Amino acid sequence: MSNANVSNPKPSSELGFDSLPHQFHGALICERDKPDFKELDLGSPVSPLRTRRGSALTAITTTSNSSSSSGSVSSKNINNSIIKRSDGSNANHSGELSGSSEGSPIAPNSKPGHRRSNSVNSPSGNVLGNICPSGKIGKTGMGYRSSTRSDVLGSGMGNYGHGSIMRGKSSEEGAVMVKKAMGSLDFEEVKRGGNEQYKKGNFVEALCLYDRAIMMSPENAACRSNRAAALIGLGRLVEAVRDCEEAVRLDPKYGRAHQRLASLLLRLGQVDNAWRHLFFGQPQPDAGELQKLQAVEKHLSRCAEARKIGDWKSALREGNAAIAAGAESCPQLLALRAEALLKLHQLEEADSALSSIPKFEPSPPSWLQTKFFGMICDSYPFFVQAQVEMAFGKFENAVAAADKAGQIDPRNIEVATMLLNVRSVARARVRGNDLFNLGKFSEACVAYGEGLKFDPSNPVLFCNRAACWFKLGQWEKSVEDCNEALRIQPNYTKALLRRAASNGKLERWAESMCDYEVLRTELPGDKEVAEALFHAQIALKKSRGEQVCGEQVCNMKFGGEIEEISGVDPFSTAIRSPGVSVVYFMATSNQQCEQISPFVDILSHRYPDVNFLKVNVDKGLAVAEAENVRIVPTFKIYKGGVRVKEMICPSQQVLEYSVRHYNT
Repeated sequence: MSNANVSNPKPSSELGFDSLPHQFHGALICERDKPDFKELDLGSPVSPLRTRRGSALTAITTTSNSSSSSGSVSSKNINNSIIKRSDGSNANHSGELSGSSEGSPIAPNSKPGHRRSNSVNSPSGNVLGNICPSGKIGKTGMGYRSSTRSDVLGSGMGNYGHGSIMRGKSSEEGAVMVKKAMGSLDFEEVKRGGNEQYKKGNFVEALCLYDRAIMMSPENAACRSNRAAALIGLGRLVEAVRDCEEAVRLDPKYGRAHQRLASLLLRLGQVDNAWRHLFFGQPQPDAGELQKLQAVEKHLSRCAEARKIGDWKSALREGNAAIAAGAESCPQLLALRAEALLKLHQLEEADSALSSIPKFEPSPPSWLQTKFFGMICDSYPFFVQAQVEMAFGKFENAVAAADKAGQIDPRNIEVATMLLNVRSVARARVRGNDLFNLGKFSEACVAYGEGLKFDPSNPVLFCNRAACWFKLGQWEKSVEDCNEALRIQPNYTKALLRRAASNGKLERWAESMCDYEVLRTELPGDKEVAEALFHAQIALKKSRGEQVCGEQVCNMKFGGEIEEISGVDPFSTAIRSPGVSVVYFMATSNQQCEQISPFVDILSHRYPDVNFLKVNVDKGLAVAEAENVRIVPTFKIYKGGVRVKEMICPSQQVLEYSVRHYNT
């Protein structure tokens, strides 16, 4: 992290996330990411919001802007950071893969049809027991998704990223080679097998062979570095960091491992640690990596400043810029995006951003003091998750996430305050629900109000308190609380229902009807909403002094029923019914009718007080002839038996506009 917003850099730090997005791997596939030759290198208020994901911190997808920001030159004294060997050269790892003799790995997104599959995982243990004797890929549970099938090495059954395993004769040859190398006691043969599989893009096989080589020579630094390259190819960046750290521990002067580690740390947002490794063993680092590192550091510093003063729009903008500049796999920046969106009352977007954070895995001890916005980095995503869960009414999940954040960073004041607030809100909500169920609505109002003191922007508590006000007949207060809930979460269905009902009690029929119309769009099959909308429309007409026929009210059908007419007399009777009638002339085998018929069904639900009729010209030819219908689909709108509109093959937009216009 930048010196402007985090603690002093600590040696060998790492994020505690094990499975990271793979669509950005192309940015890292350069010389430092190749294996090294030489050596192997309305009822109850208990109501969470409707739209909700399954669980937080589990998804593996993320997004990144394509643009990058160069930033300004860092003020760090980079010359003092350069570490040189006493003999002026880098460590020489005999047999390490060189840039000239190694084929450049294919970038993950450079060829269509060569996508990496998130569902295929590789064994990554350091002992032979992690490699199945049968050659099947063992499914380790390192926090990433695993498929249910068993992929056989060299069988051509898996798509592992930079080129699928070849089928046919070459596949058989590859399987034989891998099997032979796996059973060999010759370190060089195992090493060569891993390098060959890596160059072919078969990272799973390469990983198995590197595991085997490390078992045979556990002190070989280049083996660790090469395995890190294979892990990068599989998108398992944190595991790759661990291997790079082990490589530089085994050989502190191993420049290539330092460079690979610097690139990984940059992608993970660990700026201070990336600086230290980037300048190791060379007079000038890679210019592109240096530029990205400076840009990420600049944007992270601005993020911290914006977050500190509550400027969430700027925090969101700078966080996205840091991701685009090179820190695209940083879980904390993804969490920052979720927190900023939450504070900006964009709950659905915040939930989506939170879901893009990889599944959590505890960090090694060497990383435990790495800070992000003053918090231990592992704590921050749980800190944000707790806030998002609480906003969605998932109070138990919120408490669990807050507890995890507190366990990781118990001394942080911000974490401790959030934990206290989440627990207080959860207790207030439980107490309010209990009182509501006992019919003690006044006491329940007080309980929900206590929870709002700790979380003033919680839409669920506002909506629950609105239910209490409604029961107490204080509909004005109910509307006010629903307004607050909808200001925070505009698509909150229960808040819309309660506000519509409360406005109905206050005889504000226009406002009530407006909410019910929105609800009819969201809940087209809900007959109760359809009936409530119809009665609100009737009440509005009466309040304006318009005549409303009692027969219309009695004969009103809810739930989107469309009456089919085939005789001339029934047709004449139907179009003279009170109100508006929409007649749909159609034919069973007509393609245009097949396309628009589902939309007619939607309209019948959306406008329940409109009488929708259907005439199949194959069965009701007499009606079609009497109405002079020559082309289908044709729509005719009648009001009081008089035709007011005729449309031939209308678009959906024109049809709905006409229905709405003549129904007002």
